[in-house]
Amino acid sequence: MAATRMMSIIGRKNAGKTTLLVALAAELVRRKFRVMTIKHGTHPADTDQRGKDHAERVLMEGPGQRVLWERTEQESDPIALARRYLGGADIVLVEGFKAAPLPKIEVYRLAAGPDPLFDPAVHDPGDWVAMVTDHTKYRADFPVFRFSDTAWLVTIANLAWDRAKIFPP
Repeated sequence: MAATRMMSIIGRKNAGKTTLLVALAAELVRRKFRVMTIKHGTHPADTDQRGKDHAERVLMEGPGQRVLWERTEQESDPIALARRYLGGADIVLVEGFKAAPLPKIEVYRLAAGPDPLFDPAVHDPGDWVAMVTDHTKYRADFPVFRFSDTAWLVTIANLAWDRAKIFPP
């Protein structure tokens, strides 16, 4: 089994993390990489069936998809989750888990908050691979892309692949 790369997509609520993750995943799949994702939720997932039988695990099968719900005592980190559930991925894109020791691409929209999560007084700019923003004047010690730029997704896909943290099998 080959090594797995991991990259975290972070940002404030409603900044566009999922939109970027979906676009980045599509670009990497287009390049023939096996892409898997982990999303950090702030509340328990829910459907009509989950938890009704109070089972430790519930596996739902439907046309073209399978979902596993598993009761947990505490949250795991994305690295442990990827090792347990996402073997065989070329790259795992992680949405959220901003404190995880993974390289980060931040999505920063002015409508989501006046400041990005990145704070030069607290964070190491080397941990940030890039930022995508609508703030026309924002500058940082890492690549900053504007949503209005052309071809930024291709460049970010290259950066994500090159700068992703690599975990041996």
